[in-house]
Amino acid sequence: MKIKLLIAAATLGLALSAAAATDSNLGVRAYEVNLSDFRMARDENGTVGFKECDKCEFITKRVSPSTNYMLDGRSVSPEKFRKALHKVTDREREVLTILHHLQADKVIEISVYFVRTGS
Repeated sequence: MKIKLLIAAATLGLALSAAAATDSNLGVRAYEVNLSDFRMARDENGTVGFKECDKCEFITKRVSPSTNYMLDGRSVSPEKFRKALHKVTDREREVLTILHHLQADKVIEISVYFVRTGS
């Protein structure tokens, strides 16, 4: 009985690692960009613009109502996200992560963790 349980556990482990390998190839590309090189969409069906590097051209990617906006690890509305970005004074210091789903050709998440300075 223990042999069958061990074989079942090993098979399940192999299946889970195969599923994880499949999930990692879902076709999502992550961009890390400085806030100074980012332009927020005007509405929930618009486009965001950003540069991958200082010498790169601006590229645009479509957002949708299902795009998730993360602010310091919490999901917020696009309006709250926009207001928080607008308050940043040192835009070179802050970095956004943009997750672009390649097959759907839409941004699925934009996140930022603000750099905190000590007093």
